[in-house]
Amino acid sequence: MNFTRVFAIVLRQYYLIRASFSRVLPLFIWVAVDIVLWGFLTRYLTSVTASNFVPIMLGAVLLWDFFIRIMQGVTMAFFEDVWSRNFLNLFSTPILVSEYLAGLVASSMVTSLVGILVMIFLAVTVFGLSFLSYGVVIVPCLLVLFMFGIALGIAACAMVLRLGPAAEWFIWPIPAIISPFVGVLYPITILPHWMQAVSRLLPPSYIFEALRAAVKHQVICWPAILGSIILAVIYILLACRYFVATYRHAVRTGLIARYSAESLS
Repeated sequence: MNFTRVFAIVLRQYYLIRASFSRVLPLFIWVAVDIVLWGFLTRYLTSVTASNFVPIMLGAVLLWDFFIRIMQGVTMAFFEDVWSRNFLNLFSTPILVSEYLAGLVASSMVTSLVGILVMIFLAVTVFGLSFLSYGVVIVPCLLVLFMFGIALGIAACAMVLRLGPAAEWFIWPIPAIISPFVGVLYPITILPHWMQAVSRLLPPSYIFEALRAAVKHQVICWPAILGSIILAVIYILLACRYFVATYRHAVRTGLIARYSAESLS
């Protein structure tokens, strides 16, 4: 892998964002709105009950937004090439698919960092969220959400590559669709049995259960966390394989031409 080419993908995203305020604003405005909205809700619930909802609800919302930022960071970097009709030109260069995917992941890490810092600042300074209440379990939880966000982002890019630029509208609802299954704000046990079966296939469901157990009972469910890490790694491998197979199919069948200026003009 040539890391110079990977850096070139990241550098292109930097130049795009630097030159456009409309690209900078979404990096932090939506996460700020989420934290403020849920922060005041948790503060209200804490005031009318004897429980502290801040680490349970606001912390869960922050972690879920972290996952969404990671996933959308990958897809947005890919969509920039689709919207600019640059995808075909990009792959006419010696860049490898693995280098391109690594560039998307690195771009997501950089762009997501802005939103994550805003979320942490608001949650800690305004609403008093303390990460110490989670203990060391917060580290593997963030790792799993990061890996699963990368996996879904790559799979979403492959879907658009296979179905065409208009398929991007299938991508935006993905986090909202899976959120009821992973139990961001409630335990998985209250779900119907068929939803619980789906939840067992999703790494974030184990993470949020582990976080609630750590806050309420000071118990760390290491087997569940280890299982979620293994699941996340499997999803990343499957997503990369899916993207490579889709790319080869697009090249072999000529579908990749739909991303050229000639085919879209």
